[in-house]
Amino acid sequence: MNIVEKNYKKLSIQVSLKGLSFCTFDMLNNTVISFNEIHFDPFDTTTKIEDLFANAFQNYPELKDTYDAVLVIHNNNLSTFVPTALFDENFLGSYLQYNTKVFETDFFAFDEIPNNQMNAVYIPYVNINNFFIDQFGSFDYKHANSILVSKLLVASKNIDQKKMFIHFNSGHFEIIVVQNQKLLLFNSFEYSTPEDFMYYILFTAEQLNLNPENFQLEMIGKIETESAFFKIAYQYIRNVSLIDVEDLRWNNYFSEAENRNHFILFNS
Repeated sequence: MNIVEKNYKKLSIQVSLKGLSFCTFDMLNNTVISFNEIHFDPFDTTTKIEDLFANAFQNYPELKDTYDAVLVIHNNNLSTFVPTALFDENFLGSYLQYNTKVFETDFFAFDEIPNNQMNAVYIPYVNINNFFIDQFGSFDYKHANSILVSKLLVASKNIDQKKMFIHFNSGHFEIIVVQNQKLLLFNSFEYSTPEDFMYYILFTAEQLNLNPENFQLEMIGKIETESAFFKIAYQYIRNVSLIDVEDLRWNNYFSEAENRNHFILFNS
């Protein structure tokens, strides 16, 4: 592509089995120009995922525009992080087998995170990637947690206290503990009740010798102070807050809640 053909627009699409969200960036000043979110019908068990995505492309013409770059972000709880010193790309499945049910037919991928000497290993949605090949020809893809953890590690620079982050998803959440650009812990948990949620947080804190009276807990994702999940955390942990997204809001006109909910997409 020569400079005349460039339009300096980028498309980021975050995908899961429950739906997709996407935003377009002005690449010259790294601002979010537009954003949309599509939820699939949870009771529709017959429509193939590729057809649901095809419908989205019919209904949202901006998905068919021309972009200088396209990034597909896979959002699931099938990922882990491996230090570069222990990493061998010939054994990707073995890194995941301790926290994920792995099958021989699974396709594995990894994202390099060179600034932090580690790799994210994960299972992408192969059928969704194949759909996007038909749409775009070529594109880049990453795991949502690669973007999330990289961003939190950068933000932890020169902060010597251990800090816990919760990234809240529907049906599962991630716990990330960082200290001055070091990842101390990353894990994903499935939950159905606030009590489940709280159990995993307190169990993790105990394993890392984090005192609920002292350590800071910040929450990211679709969560508000009025949520039952936030309220139960506030009962047991002294320093609980929603992540500060003021810096992120410089590059878009969306609300604080939207920036927190789409933290990964808007940071992509």
